Amino acid sequence: MLPLTRGRYAARLAETQHDLTAAQALRHRSFLGRRGIAKPDGRDSDDFDAICRHVLVEDRASGTLVCCYRLLAFRAGESLSGSYAGQVYDLRALEGFAGAKLELGRFCLDPAWHDPDILRLAWGAMAQIVDAEAIGLLFGCSSFEGADWHVHAPALALLRNHLAPAQWMPGPKAAEIFDFASQLRETPVDLRAAMQSLPPLLRTYLAMAGWVSDHAVLDRALDTLHVFTAVEIAKIPPARARALRAISE
Repeated sequence: MLPLTRGRYAARLAETQHDLTAAQALRHRSFLGRRGIAKPDGRDSDDFDAICRHVLVEDRASGTLVCCYRLLAFRAGESLSGSYAGQVYDLRALEGFAGAKLELGRFCLDPAWHDPDILRLAWGAMAQIVDAEAIGLLFGCSSFEGADWHVHAPALALLRNHLAPAQWMPGPKAAEIFDFASQLRETPVDLRAAMQSLPPLLRTYLAMAGWVSDHAVLDRALDTLHVFTAVEIAKIPPARARALRAISE
């Protein structure tokens, strides 16, 4: 298990309150600061932080935190209502999915760092944990900046081609949703515009044969729109799986 290194970077689990505070500060800069939203303490935090594991990717020379995310595991058959996504999506159908499940949340990169090795190492660390714990499903929420669905219409139209299997489809639960699978049914897919506006995390999910909910949740408070996203580990394309495991080893 972690720590794991690649080039100038190292990935490890948070161990102290100082580690967690650094992750919350990075999340604040990445999620809120970029949109001009500021909390007095400069931290993005919630009650889930106390029950999650936090993966940190740091520059080995300086110790600078450049990427982080958090994980929450669920046993086969366990209720998913206690997940972060379970607050705004009805996940009862997905509880029938065989195998352990892992929720990935608050994935972010420092806006000032653009080295692709950071993302590779972050996913390599994820692959190590998934294999070690025999995870069958990786899930979470993928966010678009801005709650106005019109801005994201090209990407949402593209996502009609990546909907969850009917037996696993998350149901609506949030106060305000946009049913893009139905509302954009006749909208032509502009592939170029869609790919440009897809969040990087969601693009990675789709490259691993991931799928999404048929509706998006609008979060006015944080000015975001997000879709439920999942990857069935057994269905990741072999070449992609080999590449991730090569990093994790």
